[in-house]
This record gives sequence, C-alpha cells and structure tokens, in this order.
Amino acid sequence: MDIRIYGLVEDSIVDGPGYRLAVFTQGCPHGCPGCHNPESHDFSGGRLMDTAEIISRYGGNPLMDGITLSGGDPLCQPEACLELARAAHEQGLSVWCYTGYVWEVLQKEADPARMALLREVDVLVDGPFLLSERSLALQFCGSRNQRLIDVPKTLAAGEIALWSPPDWDVR
Repeated sequence: MDIRIYGLVEDSIVDGPGYRLAVFTQGCPHGCPGCHNPESHDFSGGRLMDTAEIISRYGGNPLMDGITLSGGDPLCQPEACLELARAAHEQGLSVWCYTGYVWEVLQKEADPARMALLREVDVLVDGPFLLSERSLALQFCGSRNQRLIDVPKTLAAGEIALWSPPDWDVR
C-alpha cells in the first residue's frame, strides 16, 4: 500500500521512548504556527513510498523499541498507518502516534478508519501544537496542551488515562 511521507528518521530518541523509527507522513490540515515540520503540511508534497518498504526497516536495528507515526498528521492517512502499526505490533514493537486532533473529537467523529488505527496505537500524543504553550521542558511533546494518552488503558477505562514512563527502580 502506498503512503505519502515527508521523511523517515531511523534511531530517533525524541519521538517516544527508546530507539524508534519515526515515520513523518505528508499532509496536515492543522497549520499550527511554529510547527517544526511546516514542509509536511502540503498534501501533494513529499513522496510516495510502499508501506512494505518501511516495514522492512523494522528489523534493521535489534535495539529498536518501536515506531512513531508523526507528520504531517498520520490520521490523514489512517489505512496506510494502520498497516505500519499492525506490522510493528506483530514484531513486538510499540506504536506511538502524534496528531493535531484531540481524542474527544476523534471519539465523537468515530471515523472507522481512524478508530481502527487508534486501536493499534499504544500512545497517542494529541492536540495541536500551540506556540503560546510551547515548552522545551516537556517530554515527547512540544506544548502544554498536548497529552500523552495511554490508548489501551483509555479504551478499557472509557476515560483518558495518561501515559507515564515506566518505573525503572533497580534497587
């Protein structure tokens, strides 16, 4: 299946915990002022790539912890991103996804393709980047309004459950 991408970053350490393959999709309707990837907004920009080619990179680093779907906005290409997410889970990798959409709006809209993708995501970083809320002190997001949502816990509980890093107490 084809996916329009802005780029790939192998061994990313800023797009979620551990070493990750970051897939930056092309196309975003949000146009957030101060976005760190404004070139990814144009839906006709970037380049087409076969999802199988991206999936073949999953085994390239035995230390890889997961994939991160970013953008652009991955929820604008939910079918292709679902294929990437399913393949990642099949290989024991975690899946993070960044979106400018807010969880509650996505749930209300209940778009079947987007909902299928969300069910394959471990952590969703939701909400638009707001320049007025920008903070370099935040881990894995750019502005204070964005949330790191633990999707499986949220779906099970029926209310937002935020992700927190594991406790690595080695005493």
